[in-house]
Amino acid sequence: MSQMQSSSNDMISRMVTKAMRRHWKFFMAEGIVLTLLGFAAITVPALAGLTATLFLGWLFVIAGVMGLISTIGARGAPGWKWALLSSLAAIVAGAFLLWNPLRSLVTLTYVLIGFFIIDGVFMIFLALDHRRELTGKWEWMLINGVIDLFLAAIIIAGFPGTLVWALGLLVGIDMVFGGATLIAMAMAARKEAMP
Repeated sequence: MSQMQSSSNDMISRMVTKAMRRHWKFFMAEGIVLTLLGFAAITVPALAGLTATLFLGWLFVIAGVMGLISTIGARGAPGWKWALLSSLAAIVAGAFLLWNPLRSLVTLTYVLIGFFIIDGVFMIFLALDHRRELTGKWEWMLINGVIDLFLAAIIIAGFPGTLVWALGLLVGIDMVFGGATLIAMAMAARKEAMP
């Protein structure tokens, strides 16, 4: 069983490496865009946080309305009442975010802390798990995970003052480092792809 899992992991690793080599330009472009957007968010963190809150609010409302329309069209189908409740919950969540975006910004900052902690831990374990297959690249994933944990600690240490500007600033910083990670991985894949 262990050999089959190891063989499967090796095959997946080779597929990921092959995809990175073949599509390194796309990873590079995504990294550059993420980095630029991250610097924009760092420059105006309160505006970036408020924009993220409003965007998320509208996203929930639109998804809820679309779900509501499709649920009403499928009235009587198994589970349609649950789908109806789910759509209404999305609309209510979106309306809450849009009703008082500043209060919602604070709530989302708490969610962001949770995300940074969970993502940081997962990135560290992912990097350690792939250090054999991703030689020269896994370190960037490890750094990204450590930075996520560090960003969560910064927000927590600055309560309550950080709640207004932290979302925009930290999302910007995370985007910059995430973009830099993609750029570094794309450059390594480019070197490997060249004859």
